[in-house]
Amino acid sequence: MTLGLINANPVVHAKKERVARTEDLHSNFVRDIRDPEHPYSLEQLSVLSEESITVDDKLGRILITFTPTIQHCSMATVIGLCLRVKLQECFPPHYKVDIKVAHGSHADEEAVNKQLNDKERVAAALENPNLRQLVDECLYSNEL
Repeated sequence: MTLGLINANPVVHAKKERVARTEDLHSNFVRDIRDPEHPYSLEQLSVLSEESITVDDKLGRILITFTPTIQHCSMATVIGLCLRVKLQECFPPHYKVDIKVAHGSHADEEAVNKQLNDKERVAAALENPNLRQLVDECLYSNEL
């Protein structure tokens, strides 16, 4: 965790009721990922929504577009890593995963998108034990 909060007062939304519908199954994989800075899920902070997740099972492609809570969010790459790790665990390896920040939602949008979709950068980031621990805490925390 960081020493000082970048967004000390995020807007927190109520958890949505979960309905078992086929089209919602894909969003269920990532909706409970915890934010790296706050004890809330990405869904509660409106970083992710059902509409921001597109899965094409026929083509084996997944596109997730997320919206950081603030334009200069330093945790955007960590959020993207969490999404990628979770999707790699939940989908077969032949699926192509693209993760992007929503257009205009981050000051370094192009750099963040490039980093999140570069296999070598992702692999190197996940080899860092501190970063991997943070990702694991976001994925497997029971704090929500």
